[in-house]
Amino acid sequence: MDGTGGLFADFITALPADLQAEIIRYPTDHFLSYAELADLVRSRIASPGPFALVAESFSTPLAIRLAAENPTNLKGLVLCAGFARSPVRGLLRSVLWWLAPILFRFALPSFGVRLLLAGIDAPDSLVDNVRAAVSSVRPSVFAGRLRGLLDCDVQWELARIGVPILYLRAKQDRLVSARRLEDILRIRLETKVAVLDGPHLLLQRRPEVAAGLAREFVMKLSED
Repeated sequence: MDGTGGLFADFITALPADLQAEIIRYPTDHFLSYAELADLVRSRIASPGPFALVAESFSTPLAIRLAAENPTNLKGLVLCAGFARSPVRGLLRSVLWWLAPILFRFALPSFGVRLLLAGIDAPDSLVDNVRAAVSSVRPSVFAGRLRGLLDCDVQWELARIGVPILYLRAKQDRLVSARRLEDILRIRLETKVAVLDGPHLLLQRRPEVAAGLAREFVMKLSED
């Protein structure tokens, strides 16, 4: 949700040389809605050759929305720890919506990073990187993104996607439950699913495995 792109370094490094990756970063100093972020990303994904969209967590509804437009040369979509509608339901959703303006005024504690995002056994270097990424974004931007996440629903767009989808699920994910995958499978039963041992930040904790699965998926697309 930080949108800085800095946390994807290990995943990008783990990708083979025959795959060229581009990270699209979000503004850290002013809030953009999902619709406005879609405009930003749309302007960057026009490609003269085949490409795939890879999105993690907060960015997965955005990727679904863009993929539903079936842009020229889009061959596949990879969703990691993703969702087509808000992962927070019920009373907690309402509480977080009202608390959003104050939640990010305080520094994210290391224990919170480990408990919710990176895993209890996460290395200190990753925890420090997550905290640095979060602190680089204005609290008001995070608050707006959280509210956008709480209100999102792109299930209709998901049904319109015309390319194959790979879903990477983190078995120990404390933020996005297996029910959000079930939402996707109800609409796109043919979605390819890989379940990996790991916490919510799967691309950061299992970069080599995730990169290998992404490459296998992309290579299969090129053969079809």
